Amino acid sequence: MSNEFDKFAPYFRMNIMAAFISRTLEQVISARLTGEPRKIVLLYGQRQVGKTTLAKHILEKMAGKNVLQVNADFDPHAEVFSSRDPEKLRLFVSGYDFLFIDEAQRIPDIGINLKILHDNFPSLRILVTGSSTLDLANRIHEPLTGRTWTFRLHPFSAGELVARSSTLDYYSRLEEWLTFGAYPGVLELGNRGDKASFLHELTHAYLYKDILELSGIRQSGKLRDLLRLLAFQIGSEVSFNELGRQLGLDIATVQRYVDLLEQAFVLKTVGGYSRNLRKEISKKQKIYFQDLGVRNALIEKFAPLHLRDDTGGLWENFLFMERSKLLDNTQRRANQFFWRLQTGAELDYVEEYEGNLAGFEFKFGNKVAKPPAAWQETYPRATFQTINRDNWLPFVLESDI
Repeated sequence: MSNEFDKFAPYFRMNIMAAFISRTLEQVISARLTGEPRKIVLLYGQRQVGKTTLAKHILEKMAGKNVLQVNADFDPHAEVFSSRDPEKLRLFVSGYDFLFIDEAQRIPDIGINLKILHDNFPSLRILVTGSSTLDLANRIHEPLTGRTWTFRLHPFSAGELVARSSTLDYYSRLEEWLTFGAYPGVLELGNRGDKASFLHELTHAYLYKDILELSGIRQSGKLRDLLRLLAFQIGSEVSFNELGRQLGLDIATVQRYVDLLEQAFVLKTVGGYSRNLRKEISKKQKIYFQDLGVRNALIEKFAPLHLRDDTGGLWENFLFMERSKLLDNTQRRANQFFWRLQTGAELDYVEEYEGNLAGFEFKFGNKVAKPPAAWQETYPRATFQTINRDNWLPFVLESDI
């Protein structure tokens, strides 16, 4: 597989990054931004994931319209948009058709000021980005109830990259996706060393920035230690009690840190599926990393797959997150779980959508697993499928669930 990566890397450096890669959410965001009912469009996502690029790309297509872009780090902008003064806001936005506020979580009282803008300037269309739901959600959702369309932008998805090149090209780079993830900045680089350096810089410069600035936490060392422990447990159930013992933290603090890391789009937690049967385990969680490149940077492990002992965990994390991207990008509101019995019977992934229940087992090789007898007995109407190296692309690319 490493030879395949080396063979195709130069081709993709020219072919994929030669032009803007279309994002699946672009059309629906554009439609919400310009259509009725008029609402504020919120675009969340990790730092460096391409929110600003996408927002500007959308607004550049608004021919003949005046666009005001606000930099939340620029003090005069922040002062005006935290003022709660309709007249100050009027002087700033008068004559503009669109208002774009980038990284809005940095502006105090942004929610109430957006409410004032929405309610007092009916011709103004507003697009807001934020790299964390930590504080932005609290500042926006309550004052803007019923006034927003909310979207989540991930690193590039399989569907977006296949649309830019081809299914065969994407398939040939499986080792790269498992090792370096799919951040836009990673795709712009051609060799393993540069990709690893970019991810190290990303994790050190941005990973904790929102959490430390917006949550009041000062123990960045504990956060990094927690993330490293979690990085070694992808694909396994996590015990917060055990994590607390290893870190010297109480369980409530561990849970709070995990919650903050999820709100900052570093982690994603998944609960166990249960219909309240005593034999089913539903209180434990699995934790996945939103991007495998970040996960591998935390443990400084970018070795080729044939030299690794964590390929099964990487594969499970990859498939789960690609499926999550598919659901978010297509606006599908499916519930995601794993499933396990006290006897040890388990499924890696369970999806519940519009009353339909589907179970999946992930295998990195070509084996086909049999459904657990208990799964079939307990949920006779549910489906089951093994996702392996032969059939994984339809699982992460399909347009209908």
